[in-house]
Amino acid sequence: MNIPQPGILLPVPNQARYLSFSLGDPSLIRQGLHMLRELVDGEYTVVGLGQTLVSALDATIPGLKSFPMITAPGLAIENAPEVLWIWLRGEERGEILLRSQRLARALAPAFQLKEIWDAFKYAEGRDLSGYEDGTENPTGDEATSAAIVGTGNQTLAGSSFVATQRWLHNFDSLTSMSENEQDNCIGRRLADNEEMDDAPESAHVKRTAQESFTPEAFVLRRSMPWAEGNNGGLMFVAFGATFYAFEAQLQRMVGADDGIVDAIFKFTQPVSGAYFWCPALKNGKLDLTPLAR
Repeated sequence: MNIPQPGILLPVPNQARYLSFSLGDPSLIRQGLHMLRELVDGEYTVVGLGQTLVSALDATIPGLKSFPMITAPGLAIENAPEVLWIWLRGEERGEILLRSQRLARALAPAFQLKEIWDAFKYAEGRDLSGYEDGTENPTGDEATSAAIVGTGNQTLAGSSFVATQRWLHNFDSLTSMSENEQDNCIGRRLADNEEMDDAPESAHVKRTAQESFTPEAFVLRRSMPWAEGNNGGLMFVAFGATFYAFEAQLQRMVGADDGIVDAIFKFTQPVSGAYFWCPALKNGKLDLTPLAR
């Protein structure tokens, strides 16, 4: 029986690293994937395969595609490499660094490491803006239903799709706002995380209320803050049984539905995005058999 990669459903760790790979030697791709199966446990190392890699194998994963082109005034989202994505989870930054080096060495030259972003848990699960992240996350069976492909799909059962975005915060803009202005951007009070009934329609909470879509648009968020030098933001990570919920929320955020743009863009913007398919595990190893169909 196939099971999801356990790290998808577990709470976010204290430390993390996100690795993005491009294609290297095309003749060694399958050898590289075999090595990946041996190194990945799905709990401390979660893996996603992108459309570029699947296409290079002349394979098809139903539902997998490239990150969509999002058009909105002042918004420019670059496509991150959509070949191989690895989320390293752990408690010690040094251990994660060494594991990252071992993976990069083992996967070369089939795959070439292109991007590294370190992330961390902040203030018991808050974004660097100070607001709690993932308050409306589904839990228990609802989390599994939202994030994992069900048994009705015999080919992909137990796998997941993940949308990733790197958001860059403008801390000068954020700190220039009063706390009330910040609360109105988010739709929750910083002081107690309570949702504000009188928040404006542009508030982030109202733009992304998952139950307000038809059909409902639930995702399982596993986002974490990132920092490099004096810059920082959020590594947005949303797992779903499909990409529908993520796309529905993003389209509403940019005002595609009603012309109302999410107020969160006043202090942060996504600068890159990518889509991946996260294979299930079978007997403790990544189940890559869908790639052979």
